[in-house]
Amino acid sequence: MPISTKFAGLTALLLSFALPLHAEDMTAAKVMATVNGQEITLGQMVALRGSLPAEYQNLPDDVLFNGILDQLIQQTALAQIGEKAVSAKDEARMEVDRRAYLAGAVLDKTASQAVTEDGLKAEYDAKYAGAEPSREYHAAHILLKTEDEAKAVKAAIDGGADFTEQAKMKSTGPSGPNGGDLGWFELSVMVKPFADALADMKPGDVSGPVQTEFGWHVIKLFDTRLAEAPKLEDVRAELEGDLRSKAVEAQVTEVVSKSEVVRNTDGVDPAVLKNTAIFGE
Repeated sequence: MPISTKFAGLTALLLSFALPLHAEDMTAAKVMATVNGQEITLGQMVALRGSLPAEYQNLPDDVLFNGILDQLIQQTALAQIGEKAVSAKDEARMEVDRRAYLAGAVLDKTASQAVTEDGLKAEYDAKYAGAEPSREYHAAHILLKTEDEAKAVKAAIDGGADFTEQAKMKSTGPSGPNGGDLGWFELSVMVKPFADALADMKPGDVSGPVQTEFGWHVIKLFDTRLAEAPKLEDVRAELEGDLRSKAVEAQVTEVVSKSEVVRNTDGVDPAVLKNTAIFGE
């Protein structure tokens, strides 16, 4: 055999070890390591990566790959020891965790399938398109610790003092430096005494002292308006959450209603949950 041919064959052999596996060779069943003969598969590594917090997901691929493989090797070695001493309590906990994972997987799929463009449009129409426009209020307040202080501020404003300046000088609330301005809001976001006072006011009015859990308020109403319905894109995340929640709730209700459930709890003291002695420990 010519020398050149001999070394060409050796070079090809070395390259075959150095080249990465083809994508078609990378399946979930691909064994990436063994620990005392127990396999760690690529599928297990991918599954673990998917459960990691976001800050780990952004690590370089090689760092994450090696870190995940090391973790699974450590877990497998320790689990092999643990399997030799599994207690009744361990069995119960593992079964609960298994059921919780499977139930969560079903509900995750249910939630993801619930979000469609048609569903979003229907949810938007039901929640916003046909709804009566809500009224928004633009107001400011001066928050004070005592009723007497509030009465004094109200009297000063009635006598010609500037509301904004009074708020900057005397309000104890976080909006004080801004002249007490609270911007635009719906009454539903305010505590009831505050909202009730505003509901009876007209633009330009300054209320007498109003007591809430936060203290005493002198309130000025600037204006009111009918709020326009938000655009679908502005509330997309909210609507998607609503669709997911409704789908999950409906799935749970339907599945349980169709299941044969037999409760054997008559005469059982609920405090039995504290009794770990049932495991024979």
